[in-house]
Amino acid sequence: MTSIDFLIGKIKQTRNPSAVGLDPRLDIVPDALKAGFFKEFGNTPRAAAEIFLRYNIELIDALFDAVPCVKPQIAMYEQYGWEGVRAYMETVRYAKSKGLAVIGDVKRGDVGSTAEAYADGHIGETEINGEKLRVFDEDFITINPYLGTDATEPFLRNCAAYGKGVFVLVKTSNPGSGQIQDILAGGEPLYRIVGRLAAEWGKDMIGCRGYSSVCAVVGATHPEQAAVLRDMLPHTFFLVPGYGAQGGGAKDVKFCFDKNGGGAVVNSSRGIIAAWKSEKYAKRFRPEEFALAAREAALDMREELNRI
Repeated sequence: MTSIDFLIGKIKQTRNPSAVGLDPRLDIVPDALKAGFFKEFGNTPRAAAEIFLRYNIELIDALFDAVPCVKPQIAMYEQYGWEGVRAYMETVRYAKSKGLAVIGDVKRGDVGSTAEAYADGHIGETEINGEKLRVFDEDFITINPYLGTDATEPFLRNCAAYGKGVFVLVKTSNPGSGQIQDILAGGEPLYRIVGRLAAEWGKDMIGCRGYSSVCAVVGATHPEQAAVLRDMLPHTFFLVPGYGAQGGGAKDVKFCFDKNGGGAVVNSSRGIIAAWKSEKYAKRFRPEEFALAAREAALDMREELNRI
């Protein structure tokens, strides 16, 4: 089964078209959870990595039957060096062991042997002394297409070879995205050109559920552009960031779904993993119940998305 068919199946199973962004920061982790690790390891990258891993495990245990997938952002882990990368890898493995689809938010984009190394390490196999090994082994990763086809080809090749998927950055949710993505090229905004390229790259990798393994990142904060892209790209599955803390709501993300209510998964990070700190959930959950608060927030998000 390809990763895109697996993800769509999980969405149907959980009745929840949402992804949980596992983007931990030390300031959103309850003090009681952090204290023991700081006492054991001091103010070190090891402590931060262990804190993040424990936080993620408790979140995953509370969420694995309520959401279809998680999306760890690798930068939150890489800032703590190799210990942080270890926590990222163990988070990916634990999420997969609980049956979740995993979108590695790594935004890789380079050429030649560098692109091949990224592709092999994350969604392919790496060879060591004649033996091939899966290393990060996410189901999907995000990629930056702006170096062109020779930068994306190694990732596309591994999608086809290993049944994995990629989310191509097409129209991102950040306020400044239009500075480049809305530039007119031949009278057409650049993001539309990139969207068509993504569709072309994935035309031969359409799964049994009608969507390609080559998917697109389309932000919730740009609903008009999202509606245009949805019409343009009938076989391209969307990852929709920008929901919740970044300002996007259900009324915005509805344009990313197809006529049957499919074709997209909506990401929320702080709105779920830091729910225990919000006014809405802090009244009902103690800090040490952060995972229960996250589950409640995820179920509330499911209800809101299903209404639209």
